[in-house]
Amino acid sequence: MDLDKHRPPAPAPYEGGEGCLTTLVRIPVRIVVLVLVLPVRMVWDLLVAGARVLDRVLLRPLGRGLGRVYAHVLAPVGRALGWLAVAVLVWPWTGLWRYVLVPVARYGVVVPLKWLYAHVLTPAGHGLRWAWRELVVPAGRAVAGAVAAVLTVLLVRPAVGLWRGVLRPLGRAAGRLVTYLLVLPAGWVYHRVLTPAGHAVVRASAALGHGVTAVGRGLVAVAVWLVVTLLVVPVSWAYGRVLTPVGREIAAALGVAWRIAGFVSRAVGRALALSARHLVGAPAAWVYRTVCTPVGHLVRDAVWKPATTAVREAGRAAREALASARETLRAARRDAWRALAGTPQVTRGRERDGSPARTLGRTTNVPSAAPAPEFSPTADTVVGRG
Repeated sequence: MDLDKHRPPAPAPYEGGEGCLTTLVRIPVRIVVLVLVLPVRMVWDLLVAGARVLDRVLLRPLGRGLGRVYAHVLAPVGRALGWLAVAVLVWPWTGLWRYVLVPVARYGVVVPLKWLYAHVLTPAGHGLRWAWRELVVPAGRAVAGAVAAVLTVLLVRPAVGLWRGVLRPLGRAAGRLVTYLLVLPAGWVYHRVLTPAGHAVVRASAALGHGVTAVGRGLVAVAVWLVVTLLVVPVSWAYGRVLTPVGREIAAALGVAWRIAGFVSRAVGRALALSARHLVGAPAAWVYRTVCTPVGHLVRDAVWKPATTAVREAGRAAREALASARETLRAARRDAWRALAGTPQVTRGRERDGSPARTLGRTTNVPSAAPAPEFSPTADTVVGRG
């Protein structure tokens, strides 16, 4: 046996750093918080219980009723409206497209255009291509060669001679003159005068920058020390010594008060439920068993069952009428098709379609039908298929 199974839990270790003053302040704080939290917890439990009752009494039956209305009313009506919409809006346009627009476009536009392309445009294109390759291209090449020769003699060769004999020597002389008069003096001034002066200016600005940087670092260090000493250290001390313990105690007090308020609220709720059960539930149950149940049985046996039987019979009669009308419509459609297309000729020895028992040569079997004779009918008993 486990001797330690029912042993009470060991007391929590004493929290270090808490004295008698903290304990004396904690108890009144928790009492005050309990007084403030108890009405909130009772209102919360009342709302939860009301929501559960509302869900069981109203929302769930309402959802089931809406589901049945959707399944038995809205869905059939929607399917009927969809079929009606397809029959009224889709089928006429489909028939117009298939039997009017497509044949008109095919035989009125596409076929003439194909004939025009094959017998007119293609031979004309072949002839134009031959004329271009055999006449226009050679003539163009000859004209281009003659124009190129004329331009070469009249423009290109004089321009090349002018460049080689006049412009290039003049350009070289001008380049040398600019080099000796401008470039060399400017380079000497840059290397001998401007470069030493720039180095001196850079050294002076670097020394001045080091001094300004040192002064700025000192000012920043002083400002940081003042901010840390006057702001950060007091705020850290207040957060660690005051705000954190106060917040921890308030959170613990709220948790304890919420649990105690839950126990009180449950006790009050059980008392109210027990009172309601003895004051309302027991009389209501007695009335239900003594009065409502016999009346309900009477209504069920005298009114509801005959009404449901009549509704079933009416539905069965309506279904039979619809089935008869459907069969009549199918027979009329078959007779109309036979009148329009004629009765096809059947070969000798073909099986009669009216015998549901013959299954030779078919893909389906009729297990419940009686077997028919396994010979082909005579010529005078052969019927056509509609």
